[in-house]
Amino acid sequence: MMKGTKRKSLLDKYPPSEPCSCDICLAYCQRPGWWTVDEATKAIRFGYANRMMLEISPERTFGVLSPAFKGCEGKLALNNYAQNGCNFLENNLCQLHSAGLMPLECQFCHHEREGLGQKCHSDIEKEWKTEIGRAQVLKWTKKFRIYQQYLEIIKGPKSCRPLNPGARYLHKRQFPPLGG
Repeated sequence: MMKGTKRKSLLDKYPPSEPCSCDICLAYCQRPGWWTVDEATKAIRFGYANRMMLEISPERTFGVLSPAFKGCEGKLALNNYAQNGCNFLENNLCQLHSAGLMPLECQFCHHEREGLGQKCHSDIEKEWKTEIGRAQVLKWTKKFRIYQQYLEIIKGPKSCRPLNPGARYLHKRQFPPLGG
């Protein structure tokens, strides 16, 4: 970075899209988007920690706090709950929108921004890999008493027993296809 230049914030890099209720945009809303670390911290301050879940990276090296699937609140993100959709989506409307707590990824994704969602997702991921992001995850996992389970996932189990037989941990963001 050159001297005197300022790094563009994620909020500047990924501006909110126009509200839309087309089938494609509503499909995005079924799968919870990611907050930035600051947004998740703000959502916790506003009392939404109990409506979050912890997503684990495919490499099992870090976690991301996101709005939970219905039924997965305060837990590790599991594929078993994915079909339930985001717990903040009621009657095809996001409860976080009017509260000013909508995740950056949700604000940005739109049917007119084909292919750009993955870049936004990747940049948010980098933020969760920081010391501040990891600290927020550790604090949340302790509050919901899943700290030890989280450590076993990211550092490997201390025994040969499976963490949760039959559970498939969600670790990959999937975007619905665009177009018909």
